[in-house]
Amino acid sequence: MARGEYRHGVLFQNPGPPVPDGDGGYTQTWIDLVPPTWLVSIAPATARDLERVAAGSVISSASHIVRADFHPDVTTKTRMVFDGRQLSIVGKQNLEERNVTMELVAVEVVP
Repeated sequence: MARGEYRHGVLFQNPGPPVPDGDGGYTQTWIDLVPPTWLVSIAPATARDLERVAAGSVISSASHIVRADFHPDVTTKTRMVFDGRQLSIVGKQNLEERNVTMELVAVEVVP
């Protein structure tokens, strides 16, 4: 994929320490990755994409396929924030196992 196709600026965040919420429970905090913003390509996931990306596994739903330069700290615990929307990363592939390009399967989180 050409670098010019990475035109969506996103924020990647990993879970931080839980913080007491004052009612006896805890609230999840999020910590920005370094660097916090990343240019990616976001496309709606098609059935064909999911067959290719998730061959041999079961994915109940996925809304987007995200391609970007490799980021070592992005995992399936990472969330991505794009244009005020939150997406959970549910799959990550290190294309060609070279730590150059990654392909993510993301599901939009609807509050």
